[in-house]
Amino acid sequence: MPSLAFVTCASLPDLTPDEQAVAAVLAARGMSIAATVWDDPAVKWKDFEALILRSTWDYHHRPAEFAAWLGRVEAAGVPLWNQPATVRWNMQKGYLRDLETQGVAIAATEWLPARQPADLVEILARRGWAEAVVKPAISASAHNTWRVQATEAAASQGRLAAQLDEGELLVQEFMPEIQSEGEWSLLFFGSQYSHAVLKRPAAGDFRVQNEYGGGHQAAQPAKGVVAQAAAALAAAPGQTLYARVDGVLRGETFVLMELELIEPYLFLSSAEGAVERFAAAVAEIVIS
Repeated sequence: MPSLAFVTCASLPDLTPDEQAVAAVLAARGMSIAATVWDDPAVKWKDFEALILRSTWDYHHRPAEFAAWLGRVEAAGVPLWNQPATVRWNMQKGYLRDLETQGVAIAATEWLPARQPADLVEILARRGWAEAVVKPAISASAHNTWRVQATEAAASQGRLAAQLDEGELLVQEFMPEIQSEGEWSLLFFGSQYSHAVLKRPAAGDFRVQNEYGGGHQAAQPAKGVVAQAAAALAAAPGQTLYARVDGVLRGETFVLMELELIEPYLFLSSAEGAVERFAAAVAEIVIS
């Protein structure tokens, strides 16, 4: 009986309901599924035929430790999905620059090196941005991400400087489409499109995550949007078991906000058959 680990974090040791549903489908196919916490020293990773990263939602708080764990798993020869090289590439938002060089549309971005001087007023004035969003290069779930208007930039300079002391930052043009139309999340399993949701922030906010009052609903994007999202995924390195492609529509152009290849929530309960499709992709990876 193939033994698989769905890798999670200490605050979610029993997995999400969606992941539990996938585990049940795989168990019915004769696979043994264990929920394992990535930083639990008692776990014997070699006991598993494959590891599936699922809800390691604290990795961005300890990226060096998480990278070290990836190295240990890789050295042990245990298959990990998504693959370690892909995960390392995706951990730092510099991957967006890589994709942009390959023709993927991304939000206009200023890249601020850590512990280097940067003037927020000058950046917004030079770019002609009335508003911008500041985010760490290593972050998830909008952690330490904030919106700033040009008129507030001088007052926000200290906040910017404090975060630069901790690491590299991105300053991106604010995309009003997130508030007016919402942000798309397109889900791919084994590089094949599965389903999509449209996420919207709470009134007056720009963050679409549930913890900030955001919500989502199942939606079907146009074929052109699916094609653009698939092209963004195809530009990423390595084979993927799963991917979530997040972006907004600016006219007919899908503007990539994030390519989530580490631990994205997959919205499996939002689409009929999505649990089964993901389980089938997991089974195919293990069999191959």
